[in-house]
Amino acid sequence: MSVFIIAEAGVNHNGSIEIAKKLIDEASISGADAVKFQTFTAKNLVTKRAQKAKYQKRFKKKKESQYEMLKKLELDLNTHKELIKYCKKKKIIFLSSPFDLESIDLLKNLGLDIFKIPSGEITNLPYLVHLGRLNKKLILSTGMSTINEIKDALHILIKSGTNKNNIKVLHANSEYPTPIEDVNLKAMLTIGNTFDIAFGYSDHTLGIEISIAAVALGASCVEKHFTLDRKFNGPDHKASLEPDQFKKMVRAIRNIEIAFGNGIKKPSKSEIHNIQLVRKSIVAKTKIKIGDILNENNLTTKRPGTGISPMKWEELIGTIAIKEYKKDDLL
Repeated sequence: MSVFIIAEAGVNHNGSIEIAKKLIDEASISGADAVKFQTFTAKNLVTKRAQKAKYQKRFKKKKESQYEMLKKLELDLNTHKELIKYCKKKKIIFLSSPFDLESIDLLKNLGLDIFKIPSGEITNLPYLVHLGRLNKKLILSTGMSTINEIKDALHILIKSGTNKNNIKVLHANSEYPTPIEDVNLKAMLTIGNTFDIAFGYSDHTLGIEISIAAVALGASCVEKHFTLDRKFNGPDHKASLEPDQFKKMVRAIRNIEIAFGNGIKKPSKSEIHNIQLVRKSIVAKTKIKIGDILNENNLTTKRPGTGISPMKWEELIGTIAIKEYKKDDLL
């Protein structure tokens, strides 16, 4: 099965529908399966006194509250409709992470089949119950969480009505960018093994190698932030890939998928012609006369492999030559 690659546009549209469409363009060109935004209203998401996260304070408007920042990044209903229509035109799946109950309902009413649960909602019981009742395909990010918190969230989602087979769980780290020493990619495998569930990785590191490694380890879904320009003013741009990097990541993942093959060990089409060239045959080490006993002194193995296989060596040793051989003749 093909790895489901999500191009995380997030709030990198900076409140502009034109930038959002350009992000969709780039995601489609890259070969990603889906482009994901964020659905929220600031009044339902944060209190007006909530402080920004450390990584959110790095861009210019440091005195701005989290509420003020998020208010400018809201996408209204009509914008959602326009972006969904544009994604259909560009043949890429529109996704969004809802951050409150009203946003879940908005996306449900817009006909979304897949819902992405952001890491911050993994301990939000009423949110999980509300979403679980929809029995939609869910992608659960697990940044900042423990294995027991993941267990609780899955229990709530499944108990509320979502089929376990409809859930993918993504290992994640919620620092932007994630320090390499904090990636802990083996935890992704722990998640898959503990819950016997489809797993993947939501990557907030600066490069592309961790996403590629996650796929090599068996991730069925990879999510990665991207932007048109890392120099843009906004909370997530600096921890995102620019289009060229994102394309390289997708290409590398698709190559890995091809390289996985079918698991059957046999000569491939590309190497069959080399078998006779690089394998060896039993040949005369010296001149051999009729009646000579074949042994280690007058036999050896050399290329090409068009004669008797060296695997028949023990069957020939001790037998009598019935014809003459010059040195290097194939037996």
